[in-house]
Amino acid sequence: MYIPAHFRESRPEVLQALIRRHPLATLVAMTSDGLTANHIPMLLEMKDGAAWLRGHIARGNSLWREVPAGAEVLAIFTGADHYISPSWYPSKTEHGKAVPTWNYSAVHIKGTIRFIEDTAWLRAFVESLTDTHEGDRPDRWHVSDAPGDYLESMLRAIVGFEIQVSAIDGKVKGSQNRSVADRLGAAQVLHAAGVGPLDLAEIVRIVPDPGS
Repeated sequence: MYIPAHFRESRPEVLQALIRRHPLATLVAMTSDGLTANHIPMLLEMKDGAAWLRGHIARGNSLWREVPAGAEVLAIFTGADHYISPSWYPSKTEHGKAVPTWNYSAVHIKGTIRFIEDTAWLRAFVESLTDTHEGDRPDRWHVSDAPGDYLESMLRAIVGFEIQVSAIDGKVKGSQNRSVADRLGAAQVLHAAGVGPLDLAEIVRIVPDPGS
């Protein structure tokens, strides 16, 4: 991923927050037939100073048979994005030196994968994944709500995986190369168009980053 210095994001807490908000990743792997991509919700976990991505796929997905243990893979998480018009910048009326662009956030995670068929591991992971996404819903669903035999059949129909993370690259293209006035101009238009505050914070970095 091409990352100019002013768009690079390396703060772990920012990258982890982005992944929590946008957990559906594109998992890219090389098979004997070439590159393959699957869209899978994942959890990023820290353990003993190392980072791991965990997820599961359908047993009918041949990925777990085609990708050997220890193979390198790439998981791509993408955040909010939006077209940015130069007409939103006050500087356009001052000197006209502005062109259209597209702002977005992305995290690329590389690592080595292994697939897991252990039922206890799968159940624990599914419970963790469910608890994460059910959150504080008043009518939240629990894994234990499903009949035992049905749950066992569902667990047999999936294969888990974990990726030992070797590299994380973060990019937040939020008009950091424009003046604060231009950023505010873009943010005002996006807000008026109904873009929510959390997405807006990803699309336009209104306040310069600490140390920039």
